[in-house]
Amino acid sequence: MSTELVLEQRCDLLRSLHRPGTPLVLPNAWDVASARAVVAAGFPVVATTSAAVASSLGYEDHQAAPAAEMLAAAWRIARSVEVPVTVDAEAGYGMAPADLVDALLAAGAAGCNLEDTDHRSGRLTEVDRQAEWLRAVRDAADARGYGLVINARVDVFLAGRSAPPSREVLDDGIARARVYLSAGADCVFPILLWAEDAIAEFVAAVGGPVNVMALPQAPPVARLAELGVARVSYGSMPHGHAMRALASYLAEIAGSRDG
Repeated sequence: MSTELVLEQRCDLLRSLHRPGTPLVLPNAWDVASARAVVAAGFPVVATTSAAVASSLGYEDHQAAPAAEMLAAAWRIARSVEVPVTVDAEAGYGMAPADLVDALLAAGAAGCNLEDTDHRSGRLTEVDRQAEWLRAVRDAADARGYGLVINARVDVFLAGRSAPPSREVLDDGIARARVYLSAGADCVFPILLWAEDAIAEFVAAVGGPVNVMALPQAPPVARLAELGVARVSYGSMPHGHAMRALASYLAEIAGSRDG
């Protein structure tokens, strides 16, 4: 089977797994070893996390790592597993939509996350401008016959992570999500939205697949399914867990050596 056909099938599978009420669960990976562990545990898709990938490469998150290195890591993961891989492409690394699509296609990505934070200014991108950019990404993928699954991240909830969102912020998030879905996104990701009532309203209002992060304070996956969530991701939390386990193991080694 050709590489192109394999990727087409993986795009189709990834899109089909976004089922409200039966969410796609994604413990995010950051390298080949962690991606293979995700697959071995029975998960049907591998999702990367930019924070952990950047950390593994020696950089900070938020596009501090060179795009070429981040995309090379994505390529290594995608060629090493036999399931769809969706890549956290941050805000697109300042690349033109066609160039970004070509890079994701070359990496073998079945999907991508694209966030609406402008990392140069540290502010949210204006909604119409972000929608125009997402539409250009969709059009570029369609022009190549590439069924890229776009998960549009909605960043309005980042500033208030310690409390449920205000009415104004929730309305802004819902409005952005609707516009992004209309622009061609397949799923929307209100990152750090964790309050149950707010998630329920968000899901009901946007009219399309919603990705929720499995934060400790968020409802459990079973409850998120009942709320109609279509995708649940874990972000950099698996990487943090792995690094804490490693630190504990190293401390044991150091203790046995000193003893």
